Amino acid sequence: MRGVAVRAIIGPAAVLAMAAFAAAQRRDQQTDQVPRSRSLIEKLSAEAKPAAPAPKHDLNGAWAGPVDSVGRNFAPYTPLGEERRKLNKPEPVFHLANTNDPLTTCDPLGFPRNVLNETRGMRFAQLPDRMILLYQYQRVWREIWMDGRELPKSIDTKDGAPSRWYGYSVGHWEGDYTFVIDTVGMDERTWLDTAGHPHSADMRVQERYTRVDHDTLHMSVTIDDPKIYTMPFEELTNIVFKWIPNQDLEEQICVPSEGIAYMNIIGHPGGTADPAR
Repeated sequence: MRGVAVRAIIGPAAVLAMAAFAAAQRRDQQTDQVPRSRSLIEKLSAEAKPAAPAPKHDLNGAWAGPVDSVGRNFAPYTPLGEERRKLNKPEPVFHLANTNDPLTTCDPLGFPRNVLNETRGMRFAQLPDRMILLYQYQRVWREIWMDGRELPKSIDTKDGAPSRWYGYSVGHWEGDYTFVIDTVGMDERTWLDTAGHPHSADMRVQERYTRVDHDTLHMSVTIDDPKIYTMPFEELTNIVFKWIPNQDLEEQICVPSEGIAYMNIIGHPGGTADPAR
């Protein structure tokens, strides 16, 4: 539920203003448009200034990304995947009071959902043996190891590595401008997106970041989870990030107390046993 994140930025006063906020988000019946201000990525993408060439083997710096990228090209579910899908209750299919989206309680988005929802901004920081990826939303980070280590071969087994919210990642350069990250070991409690697509702890994810020029970064995400999906699929293709000129990332925190207040004021009073809105 993206509203929790938005309220976390604005502060407690936003909780009391959600009725007006919700009304402002309704589509105009004649124009079919949602009134809103442009995001930073939209503003930067609209600029027509020429960009300098991309530096080689260098993603360092802060990048603006989309607020909410839409996953697509999902493969069909396996029988287990279909069973797991039915356990997730996303908005707007389910009423706010009935959803079990982890975001409503400010639980970690985990990976790869954190590159799909509420991305807004991220920073690459390259060290001699690893790449650090810092995310604006929830001020979390990932370590992408580049020291030659292998990924864990088994997850959540007696002799394997325990699953984690953001998994285990290794990275390498492919050519001069594309950085490839392979990740395993993601906690099954996380969703892939706001629609509630599930995954298993055995899922493997590959991200590809290609720096097209100094100001433009393209990302794609491929998922391979044979327990839940019948074939690998590229969930995101050619998502664009833009270089942030002042290199400043906002503080964007999902505050549990504000999420609880919002649910008490907006969600639960309107709750119903009927899952549909």
